Amino acid sequence: MSITAERKAEVIKTNARKSGDTGSPEVQVAILSERIVNLTNHFKSHGKDNHSRRGLLKLVSTRRSLLDYVKKKDEARYRALLEKHNIRR
Repeated sequence: MSITAERKAEVIKTNARKSGDTGSPEVQVAILSERIVNLTNHFKSHGKDNHSRRGLLKLVSTRRSLLDYVKKKDEARYRALLEKHNIRR
C-alpha cells in the first residue's frame, strides 16, 4: 500500500524542479499520486477495507489542496501536473 524508499526516491528525482528538491508541490503531488494509485489497486482485491478507504480520501484531499495552491500560483505548472500524472479535474 505504501511506496518503498527506492520508489519514493525515484519519484522525487523525476519530479524535482532542481537537485535536492523534496518539498515542492510538484514532488508532493507526485508522491501522493503514487500512493493513491497503490491504494486504488489495493481496493480491487480488498473492497471492504474501509479504514484504508478513509486514508485514501485524506490523500486525495491533500493532493487536491496542493493542486489548488499550484493553480493559484501558476496555471501552466498546474496544467502540466494534471497532464503528467493523468489527474482528472
